[in-house]
Amino acid sequence: MDKVVASAEEAIQDILDGATIMVGGFGLCGMPENLIRALVHKGVKNLTTISNNVGVDGVGMALLLANGQIRRHIGTYVGENKLLEQMVLNGTVHLDLIPQGTFSERIRAGGAGIPAFFTPTGVGTVVAEGKETREFDGRTYIMERALKADFAFVKAWKGDRWGNLVYRKTARNFNPMMATAAKITIAEVEHLVEPGELDPDLIHTPSVYVKRIFQGQLFEKRIERRTVRKTAAG
Repeated sequence: MDKVVASAEEAIQDILDGATIMVGGFGLCGMPENLIRALVHKGVKNLTTISNNVGVDGVGMALLLANGQIRRHIGTYVGENKLLEQMVLNGTVHLDLIPQGTFSERIRAGGAGIPAFFTPTGVGTVVAEGKETREFDGRTYIMERALKADFAFVKAWKGDRWGNLVYRKTARNFNPMMATAAKITIAEVEHLVEPGELDPDLIHTPSVYVKRIFQGQLFEKRIERRTVRKTAAG
């Protein structure tokens, strides 16, 4: 039952070129910084990444971009990353943009074993191109397929040695559902505790989904865009 590994480097030792990896986080909140850095150092190529965004220039998943490791990215938002924009326009990276709610549900469906579902989001737009449509109760829906991955990188506030996880606030946006939708889920935590220390009623990801867990280090917790209120004098 003890799923603890010594480091991020040990946790990702079996990731090879061409892998599909889900990466948790919303903006710069709740992203698995240690796992991303370890993957950069490992240098595997031709990755397909599934994440809400791709960090910002020089931070988070943008390190993988700059290192030429990502071949395809599936996500919802790219507005803070000039490097990704350039790489997409140059044809270096293939980008699949998905409405954020659809993105979340495709991951949830993957974890629940549901191969596809119908949604009205995107009907009549480029999102619907090439997809099956069907009418329900007089409204048109498009079929969206589930998203799954070889690996999921998630970051939690607390986790025990068995792999039970607790997230904080915005970090719960994508991490919990991604933890269910991959063959191998790897968790980095701010606080690694002993079994029994977490309140069972407060656990967000049960240990059954987690294959490896380790104590993270050097969490930067950056602010993506700092906005301050102007003073009366300013």
